Amino acid sequence: MRAAEDGTLPAVDALPAGKVLVPLALWQSSRDALTVARGAAGIGVWLAPDSEPAEIAGDFDKLALIAVDFPVFRDGRGYSIARLLRERYGYQGEIRAIGDVLRDQLRFYERCGFNAYALRADKDIDDALKAFTEFTVQYQGAFDDPRPLFRRRAAAAAQKVSA
Repeated sequence: MRAAEDGTLPAVDALPAGKVLVPLALWQSSRDALTVARGAAGIGVWLAPDSEPAEIAGDFDKLALIAVDFPVFRDGRGYSIARLLRERYGYQGEIRAIGDVLRDQLRFYERCGFNAYALRADKDIDDALKAFTEFTVQYQGAFDDPRPLFRRRAAAAAQKVSA
């Protein structure tokens, strides 16, 4: 549930029934009420591109997921947020990409630590799933494998020699 046009946040009791994603500001202002009302299985927090992941690092046990908003295609700050959540803060749960999520970015999201994606409504999900199998080799290191290609090749060659 997004904030209103004027920036005001909804009241906790005005949230729809079931599982919800709330903006970081609402989580910060109503953490205790949301936790009591929803429990850890029913609440997720979404981070804007300018959010600081450290602000929820102590709340991981209270959240079902963390969503990272990509308001426009050209805003890539969310990639860094996901890597920080995984690598610096050790978050093991679901990180979902939301907003302007496109097929061409899915593999990059995955490499940065995302494991769920809310594809834009005007995009074909079956076509988007192909993005995960189009490339078999990545040159650079990332969250999913921090070793660059030359290190992976060197390790494979060393294994052959020792075998």
